Amino acid sequence: MLGATSLVLGLIVFVVFTSWLVRRFRGGDERGDRRESYERHQEAQGREPPVGIGDSVTAGVHEFTEHHTGERQAVCKIEGFVVFVEDIPAGLEVGDAIEFTILSFNRGHTSATGTYDGRV
Repeated sequence: MLGATSLVLGLIVFVVFTSWLVRRFRGGDERGDRRESYERHQEAQGREPPVGIGDSVTAGVHEFTEHHTGERQAVCKIEGFVVFVEDIPAGLEVGDAIEFTILSFNRGHTSATGTYDGRV
């Protein structure tokens, strides 16, 4: 009885170890993607934003997000720089071009907040 239990336990350990090895070597691309994403994030931390406070900007709606207050915001990108646009109308959809004014930057200047001015 003890021999059969040891055999089953050894087989389970072997399967777990083998699957870990396969994921480790085949999952190298995922690891590279994470590293590349981190490097891009670091570059973004060091560059100047492509917009300034008070600028009137036109961009397409990339997606929508919900602010912690529960307000729906449009997410727009300008040269990869993210702007969260507030006070958007209900009928707005992904892909719509809108105009907005930049109000502020986050602490690291890696994103900004804007207010909706109208559709383009």
